[in-house]
Amino acid sequence: MSLDRDTWSRLSDEIEVPLTSAEIERLRGMGDVLDVEEVRQVYLPLSRLLNLYANAAGALNEATNDFLGGHHQRTPFVIGVAGSVAAGKSTTARLLRALMSRWPTTPDVQLVTTDGFLHPNAVLRERGLMERKGFPESYDRRALLRFVAEIKSGAPRVTAPKYSHVTYDILPDEEVVVTRPDVLIVEGLNVLAPAQLSADDKGALALSDFFDFSVYVDARTQDIERWYVNRFLSLRDSAFRDPRSYFRKYAGLTDAEASATALDIWRRINEPNLVQNVRPTRGRAKLILSKDADHTIRRVLLRKT
Repeated sequence: MSLDRDTWSRLSDEIEVPLTSAEIERLRGMGDVLDVEEVRQVYLPLSRLLNLYANAAGALNEATNDFLGGHHQRTPFVIGVAGSVAAGKSTTARLLRALMSRWPTTPDVQLVTTDGFLHPNAVLRERGLMERKGFPESYDRRALLRFVAEIKSGAPRVTAPKYSHVTYDILPDEEVVVTRPDVLIVEGLNVLAPAQLSADDKGALALSDFFDFSVYVDARTQDIERWYVNRFLSLRDSAFRDPRSYFRKYAGLTDAEASATALDIWRRINEPNLVQNVRPTRGRAKLILSKDADHTIRRVLLRKT
């Protein structure tokens, strides 16, 4: 089902936006366009739809337990959020977390990014994969699958590695803790990738097998490229100046040098990953948010079956 923005936005006519302008600004990623009206027209109805799905899944889980004579706790509802670098998937994930936690039946919404399951830089260098960071082979896929499987099984406390975008590496002495949430949002480039089957592994699982719902943030390649370059230019004057930053070497570049560097990185690494690995998973999403050139959502595509 394809819904244009006007049709989709009417689904929120009777719902008040539970976030202030200041809260929305804090959730907005660098370069994203996000205001109260965008939240009201696009993300608020999506959060309500996800809340309804979570409630229905909880009711089904309870009915199944009653039928089997069990007394198990509610299984966390897991949502996958996918999309390209610089497309706005992180902003979408943070915003959905904030909105869904306002609904009375899903007050505990937690968020994990798959960045924490990237192999440490030392391992990537050893394997010759530093230029492939973000590609499927750069992740510890087994650890990621095990992590989500434990959450879906109802484990009271599950930990994940923590990633720093400043140092561009795993933080060895820190971790992310997930404590039996009502909803878990898993955000990352390749969260919708199919199972990696091999000749001796016919029962392989995909991460998306554990998802109850999935969202793909989509945009034209030329728009994402422009957003990536603009974000790089902005980071040059902010995060790149941090003495701990892996990218500190770029802080002193001129506008022309920074633009050329960003474009080179995009076309060598991020665009090939988008074309080869990320965008082919778009059709596996339950819902696609299609963005226009200014980052606003122009169309929503929902798979009903």
